[in-house]
Amino acid sequence: MIREVLRMGDPRLLQVSQPVTDFAGAALRALLQDMRDTMAHEDGAGLAAPQIGVPLRVVIFGAGGQRRYPDAPEVPPTVLINPLLTALGEEEEPGWEGCLSVPGLRGVVPRWRHLHYAGYDENGQFFERTVEGFHARVVQHEVDHLDGILYPHRMRDLSLFGFTDVLFKSIGAAPEGDT
Repeated sequence: MIREVLRMGDPRLLQVSQPVTDFAGAALRALLQDMRDTMAHEDGAGLAAPQIGVPLRVVIFGAGGQRRYPDAPEVPPTVLINPLLTALGEEEEPGWEGCLSVPGLRGVVPRWRHLHYAGYDENGQFFERTVEGFHARVVQHEVDHLDGILYPHRMRDLSLFGFTDVLFKSIGAAPEGDT
């Protein structure tokens, strides 16, 4: 079922989410299906459970070949539950981001370039990955939602924040690799 995506200003987006404890229940399966349906409907690269009003530590993501992200590198479809992120080094990389909860706007956000993440899949199986670049950006963006953080909270230069149609017309370019 396609769910309404909460928009910035809704206080539920600022809450810290709770860990998932029941991996076998029908509620998790239903939540994941709703998240997949909603992300596909919105043509997003990722979605966090709090964005549809569910305060659980669940994110899904996957990108490449989408209308909104035609030049984005491939990120495999992933369910990540109760995630743990570890920066690998101190190197940060600025990049354009957008968000289904902040529609029509983009901004430049610094993110760790190299990242190790771990968590559980939809069957409760532990897994981990080491990633970089766009994949690392997508994971950090989605996991931020679980801690009540939206990408504008991470921005350092608000002159690089604005409505997509105005901002990119004024700088004469389109964003690449946004989330």
